[in-house]
Amino acid sequence: MSSIRHALNVTREGDFAQWYQAVIAEADMAEESGVRGCMVIKPWGYGIWERMQKLLDIEIKATGHENCYFPLFIPLSFFEKEAEHVEGFAKEMAVVTHHRLIPNGKGGLMPDPEAKLEEPLVVRPTSETVIGAAMSRWVQSWRDLPLLTNQWANVVRWEMRTRMFLRTSEFLWQEGHTAHADKTDAMEETMRMLEVYRAFAEGPLAMPVIAGEKPENERFPGADATYSIEAMMQDGKALQAGTSHYLGTSFAEAAGIRYQDREGQQATCHTTSWGVSTRMIGGVIMVHGDDDGLRVPPQIAPHQIVILPMLRENEGDDALLAYCEEVRRALAGQSALGEPIRVHLDKRAGKATGKRWAWVKKGVPLILEIGGRDAEASQVSVLRRDRLWRDDGKPDFRGEPRETFIAGAAAELEAIQAGLFTEAKSRRDRQIVRGVDSFEALSAMFSESEKTPGWAQVAWSAPSGAALDAVVAKLKSLKLTIRNTPLGAPAPSGMCMFTGQPATQTIYVARTY
Repeated sequence: MSSIRHALNVTREGDFAQWYQAVIAEADMAEESGVRGCMVIKPWGYGIWERMQKLLDIEIKATGHENCYFPLFIPLSFFEKEAEHVEGFAKEMAVVTHHRLIPNGKGGLMPDPEAKLEEPLVVRPTSETVIGAAMSRWVQSWRDLPLLTNQWANVVRWEMRTRMFLRTSEFLWQEGHTAHADKTDAMEETMRMLEVYRAFAEGPLAMPVIAGEKPENERFPGADATYSIEAMMQDGKALQAGTSHYLGTSFAEAAGIRYQDREGQQATCHTTSWGVSTRMIGGVIMVHGDDDGLRVPPQIAPHQIVILPMLRENEGDDALLAYCEEVRRALAGQSALGEPIRVHLDKRAGKATGKRWAWVKKGVPLILEIGGRDAEASQVSVLRRDRLWRDDGKPDFRGEPRETFIAGAAAELEAIQAGLFTEAKSRRDRQIVRGVDSFEALSAMFSESEKTPGWAQVAWSAPSGAALDAVVAKLKSLKLTIRNTPLGAPAPSGMCMFTGQPATQTIYVARTY
């Protein structure tokens, strides 16, 4: 097989962290903003987020939720009502203390001492407290329940170690917040939204995940139970891609979310919260990207097909452009994956090869290069992003009659979508090591190589309190964390490697982002 000259100057195998940054840069997805931990999301990266937002918003509304918006600034006293919650976020909070600046006498500006706020305002790290205050006004009777809300917003968590999309000081997300009459209804909501996230990840994102419950040390601050979807990246590390929390009654008690039940008695609501963020874009990059850049699943690609006319300098291209426009219109009139095909005609000046590699690095599912001879013969030249190379090391273009390609475009996009999921799931399953039954075996698994081998499937006794703290400390020595207990897993046999007690649950242990 001939040597392939890939589009990126760094490979996944050589340096996965640098490869990840190179994909973002070369795909023109985002850039640094000048503020530590905050990024500028460029049109291609934001276009992917818009697709994700649109598709997930449909699913959220289909489950009965309504979108609304709550303030960016939250009074500090709101957080102080829920002690465990504020403790969990205290180190990450950005705080506003003044409302005006004045000259400092040195050519700069400073906060005006006379403009100090009566109460500090926290820049939203999450909205349980402020939404709880609103719910306490909105809920009066059992007739008002369940109250199902969602908002699309930005949040700020002052991260010390940042990485684009994966962990930033400011990021975009949706956060759902609901109030219910009892635990049963609230738990049904928690699990319903976890399933929405699982289906969204494995559908539009083509990203296989494992849904399960987090151990108590990994719960959302103040929650009674936290559930997550966990995805494996190509380097074997885990990414928590979404969470759904049953909050019990603690937040409702703190905020005064109470209602008159059917018997006329006052009762406290049970609440939930759940969310996913732009971190999912980082997951898409690390699950589907290759040494030529990004590969975008067709369902979330801003452009599913890009047409590149091979324009000639100083010569008339009107006939070629007219032909390309005919192809574009015909494709746009087709539907794939439940929506009209999104097709873009790139008329920019420049050589087709240069533009081709720019779109390859962006991960467009299908690229059409069309020259004068193609137009005369009523043909197209097709390049599939998921099958980029021939055995001789050249791009795997295929010539095809125009009408044949148009008739099969939808099926080809659907095949790419399904193929990316199958590829990622197969790779993940190969990298889950089962039957690890001793801490020595676990240690050997993660110590034999500098690279992460994958995940370990381990049986344990689900300890709590000090016993769990001891397990967490042992895992920390190997830079490992418990990801979750997968839903529906059969009860294991044997003993827990950590406590020596009979095993009651299966867990996944991994290194994580």
